[in-house]
Formats: sequence, C-alpha cells, structure tokens
Amino acid sequence: MDSASYEIRNKNLRLVKVSKQNFWALMDLRVAKEQENFVASNAVSLAQAYDTIADGRFVQCFGIYDGQLPVGFAMIGHNSEEYEGMADVYRHSYCLWRFMIDQRYQKRGYGRDALMLLLDYIRTFPDGEESLWSTSYEPENEVAAKLYRDFGFAENGEKDGDEIVAVLKL
Repeated sequence: MDSASYEIRNKNLRLVKVSKQNFWALMDLRVAKEQENFVASNAVSLAQAYDTIADGRFVQCFGIYDGQLPVGFAMIGHNSEEYEGMADVYRHSYCLWRFMIDQRYQKRGYGRDALMLLLDYIRTFPDGEESLWSTSYEPENEVAAKLYRDFGFAENGEKDGDEIVAVLKL
C-alpha cells in the first residue's frame, strides 16, 4: 500500500480543526501506556502550537473524528521551528509534527485513513508550496515505522535527536 493507491476505509472519518468547542475532548485522548514515550501528550502539542502561532509561524492542529466521535489528533507544521540539531528537511517541507490515535480506537485503520486526509490537506499547500512531507518517529516504534513506510514515506538518513526522519514526495 502506498498513498497513491490508498482508498479510505472509514468513510465517516474527517479532520476537524481544533477550536474551543473540541479542545477538551481532544485533550482527553491518550495513547496506550507503552506508547507514551513515542509521542507528546495532546496538552503539550497544543501548548507548542499556541507558542508557534504566537511566534507568527504556521501550525495547524486537527481532531481526527469518526462522525462525531474524536478518535485521534494530528498537528502539521511548516517552517514552524528552529533549533540546534534540527533535521534540515524540516526547513523545506510540511511536517507531520504530531500524530496519535487514542488507545481505544487503534487497530481499526484510522491511522492510515487519517494520513490520507492529512495528505489531501497538505496538497492544498496552506502555507505555500513544497515538494516534501516529513515526519519522524522513535526507532523502537515499529508500528509507526511500518505505517509510514507502507504509506510511502522513506527514511532520508537524517535524525531529529534520536528519532528517524522520513519523507514523502508531494
């Protein structure tokens, strides 16, 4: 499976921009205990998004919904950060900064489907055109590695701290 040939299975899945109406429901979403070292909490992510926006940089946070039910969270950035040791590709790509599916809704295809919806959003180039979409994941996170690889992301040899960086051509 790669993104070019993927068809969404969960037909009611949609992205909903974070707002005061859905903020607390998204804050309540959690990954499983053994996954907590793989992704920051939604509270930390939303605080970072606020700080990024206050700096005048682009970030967009989404609730991942199955109909009216929040099942996950995603955060997209573009030229959103600057820090020592940052992967160079982040300077010229959209970045899947955060991505999680709540522990109660994993293994239902929501991750793959949400990636397709996010890709469709990124291809609108909401903050200017780029040729790559990037992400990173912890080396021990075999589920994320397989998901991204199956979707068409390829490791580019860079690291973000200890995390492996992967890219997808837009």
